[in-house]
Amino acid sequence: MTHNHGHGHHGHSHAPSNYNRAFIVGITLNVGFVAIEALFGFLSNSLALLTDAGHNLSDVLGLLVAWLASWLGSRRPTQRYTYGFRRSSILAALLNACFLLVAMGAIAWEAIQRFSSPPPVSGTTLIGVALVGIVINGVTALMFMSGREKDLNIKGAFLHMAADALVSLGVVLAGIAILTTGWLWFDSVISLIIVVVIVAGTWNLLRDSINLALDAVPPGIELLAVRTYLEELPGVVGVHDLHIWAMSTTETALTAHLVMLTGNPGDAFLSRISMELHDKFGIEHTTIQVETGNFLRECDQKACCD
Repeated sequence: MTHNHGHGHHGHSHAPSNYNRAFIVGITLNVGFVAIEALFGFLSNSLALLTDAGHNLSDVLGLLVAWLASWLGSRRPTQRYTYGFRRSSILAALLNACFLLVAMGAIAWEAIQRFSSPPPVSGTTLIGVALVGIVINGVTALMFMSGREKDLNIKGAFLHMAADALVSLGVVLAGIAILTTGWLWFDSVISLIIVVVIVAGTWNLLRDSINLALDAVPPGIELLAVRTYLEELPGVVGVHDLHIWAMSTTETALTAHLVMLTGNPGDAFLSRISMELHDKFGIEHTTIQVETGNFLRECDQKACCD
């Protein structure tokens, strides 16, 4: 029986970009804004401001988690954690999605409770504080925008900030409506509308992060396309034990067994496969095992192959 292994990890770096500055600025601005919103929300008796402050507080926690995961992902592997701490970014994205959904549930519950007896609200205060929020959250979201397509962890941070900017915009609309119509219940209506919009946007983040945590094939990679590419390689008569999963929110790994009756094709062939899997499918970390006909016959006898 002959086993031939090929392993590839390319110089094309898929490591997360350094967003330290964005995290520091975002956390600092939001901590200050939470204090301002909570104070004015309490003084003006505005649910929209208080819930926005609560949401911003959850975002500070979310940013801290995302920053920690980004830092852990850059740490070197250890003898116990041989892949390093890359998967912490997946857990951070999952936690961020949960933070958002829990916060939105609390906001929705409070908004419904206030429908029966809406308290007096200062529309001018709502508008003034919320306009500051749009600027702060908008600027912070822009700092994470470039990484949202390539890194689910950064996408979670971006969604938090973009959601905050949207909440603040809703608060402005609520303040304008209260000033022009006197409808105090509009504060709760705007809160519920914002909840629906944010939950809809967060659902995809939750789904994708759960899928990555369960080692699903990452979005954007078609398993059948990868299998077809491997099966069509010269000398390959079969492919089995093909697995593709996310090592982190920025790196994808693959393992596969190639059946080649002619035997070991050599290191250059395996290196070419690794490079083409990277260039065609964005798979960074590949491990290929080559098997011959003798190995297949032994497997048939032992019923050990799938």
